[in-house]
Amino acid sequence: MSDAAQPTAAEVRAAAEAVKAALDRHLDAVEHRSGATDPAVYAAFNELAATAEAYDELLYDAYDEVTPFEIPGDDTLPAYAGPEEPSALSVLIRRDYAVVEPHRLLAQAQRVADLDPDIDAPPGAPGNAADLVGSSVHAALGVLFGEYEPDEIASRHKEFGLEEGDSTLWVAAADDPAEPGEWLSAPFEQADPQRVICRFDVSAVFDEELDLDEDGDDEDGDEGAPDGAEPQGGDARSPGPGH
Repeated sequence: MSDAAQPTAAEVRAAAEAVKAALDRHLDAVEHRSGATDPAVYAAFNELAATAEAYDELLYDAYDEVTPFEIPGDDTLPAYAGPEEPSALSVLIRRDYAVVEPHRLLAQAQRVADLDPDIDAPPGAPGNAADLVGSSVHAALGVLFGEYEPDEIASRHKEFGLEEGDSTLWVAAADDPAEPGEWLSAPFEQADPQRVICRFDVSAVFDEELDLDEDGDDEDGDEGAPDGAEPQGGDARSPGPGH
């Protein structure tokens, strides 16, 4: 802890007062909420989280003390602000994989290339794909993802020597269907979180959270679960706030 960076007692006191004021505003927003997704409650929640985090940091820097509060990360979507009756949709998907068995990946790609010797190599890979896929992971990935649909790769990823990482799927409302080729150069650039109707996340971190919850549950298994909380699991999809 550097003396030069150490906040003054007045700064810490001011941060504490900001937390108190944010608590009052959050309670007032909750008491007067207009619905389950009232943006005023969402804004007051974020303000309370930000002020509490700032106070916690100043308290630690000044006195080497911490608060008992755990500040949640801002990994949720804002309140839905799209049309009530969407006439078009955009589905945004990201799936992460790790290449854990390159030999399996290369063998599967080689089988595809053997059946179609004229298959194109992926961009940036020199030469013919059939001559490369048995020794180049880059070329093998290009061949496999060019041959199989993403859903098939997701269901057969172990056959291809891949291990699943996190994945997410957003269903977002659009005013009108896009023109052909309109967004292909930057497919995710125009994603608007406030137009997400529902979101589904898959992550091993949910398994870890579930294990921690089970360790602390009482006999009824529901202690500490807030009203309306969605169950989360690494194999089950976790619906986001627009769901």
